[in-house]
Amino acid sequence: MGKKIAILLLFVGMLFLVGNNPVLAQKKVVLKLGMWPEPTLKSDIEMFEKWKKEFEKKYPNVQVVPATYKYATDTFVPLAESGNLPTIFETWFTEPQKLIDGKFVRDITVELRRKGWDKLMNPSVKQILSKGVRIYGVPRDAYALGMYVNVELFEKAGLVNPDGTPKYPKTWDELAKTAKTIKDKTGRAGLCLLAKDNAGGWHFSQIAWNFGAKLQVQKSGKWYANLNSPEVVTAMNFIKDLKWKYDVLTDDPTSEDWGSGFEAIATGRAAMYLGAQDAVNQPTQVYGMPLDKLAIVPVPAGPKGHHYSLMGGTPYMFNAKATSDEVMAALNFLEIMGKAPVVTPESLAGMRADAENRVKNGIPVVPSFPAWIDPAWLKAQDDVVKEYRNVDMAFYNDYYNWIKQKGVLKSEEPYLTQDMYAELTKVLQAVVSNKNADVKKLLDTANSNFQKLLDMYVNKK
Repeated sequence: MGKKIAILLLFVGMLFLVGNNPVLAQKKVVLKLGMWPEPTLKSDIEMFEKWKKEFEKKYPNVQVVPATYKYATDTFVPLAESGNLPTIFETWFTEPQKLIDGKFVRDITVELRRKGWDKLMNPSVKQILSKGVRIYGVPRDAYALGMYVNVELFEKAGLVNPDGTPKYPKTWDELAKTAKTIKDKTGRAGLCLLAKDNAGGWHFSQIAWNFGAKLQVQKSGKWYANLNSPEVVTAMNFIKDLKWKYDVLTDDPTSEDWGSGFEAIATGRAAMYLGAQDAVNQPTQVYGMPLDKLAIVPVPAGPKGHHYSLMGGTPYMFNAKATSDEVMAALNFLEIMGKAPVVTPESLAGMRADAENRVKNGIPVVPSFPAWIDPAWLKAQDDVVKEYRNVDMAFYNDYYNWIKQKGVLKSEEPYLTQDMYAELTKVLQAVVSNKNADVKKLLDTANSNFQKLLDMYVNKK
């Protein structure tokens, strides 16, 4: 009997010890990091390995598991339904509402309020990541489309200012002429236009807006496709002219996607390409472009003065099956990375590590888009960028000054955006493949197809 009492007392004592030891009391949490770098980005992996080590030392109850995942519309749903999504993953700003409606992502409002981050998010970004008052994600970063320029091709074509910056086109009409000059003098394409996948429709919507187009309109509470308006027809005919009248596009736009566009700029296959500040690693780190041969300038204005920049971005979202502990672990990892709106020794170290990695890999250290609005965090980020700056900002200033102007930034179209892009890409493919393509007829078909989707998934609610 005495032996049983002794064992019981020992057991109770162990429970007391565990209950009063925060490390022992906490259960093991597995954090599957979907934003772990791809195998080819060895320097980035080294950086993440360092963060992983620091994080697991600070949070010994959390096991960080690399779970590289690249969002794709055709693979997401099967992964989500099978429970194989990482705890935290990246997607696009066009996707949150669809993922929220499908119950594929987790409401993280409670966790954000616990950390005080819910009040620090850029309101326009917060709206994209929310349904009502509930928040489902946090921004990695945002972007504003500008135009990438291969400075070397502009130099060879004699299109440079006295300070060495490129004489870039201010309007789309000027772009056609500039592209023709470059093609005549260098033999290289003036513009890389995308027409392979949804990215084609994405870039075209930016062009169409500057021609005065509205691609989706709301009337009497319902949403209507507007892909065949006179403004869209004019913009698409301009694309047709770039191919068949001016002959300034790359050899086969239907083979050009987001990645090949950066390769075209980096290698000099093309002189201009629509792109944003968040992807400067693509032509430089990925394709080896020298830092002093890249510039980002404003997108050309349209014939009636419309001059927008398409604003999008990359949010972090969370597996619908993730526990609160897993979400908190993921948010804490963002702090280590310097991607959270906090200024701590760890977050500052993360910002510096990212900047050092950029310098090491020949990536421009330039300002990011302000997805968070905390003044202290913005100042810390700005200080780090200035400390590690490795480019002449004269090649970027016009772009940054432009996107700061009121009314320039324009969010992507609100509903079924990727489906809309797909319909527009079909038209682009036909236009650049067939000199006799009937633009209005093709856009009528695209409009009809997209309207059916709006009626099926949006207007029926």
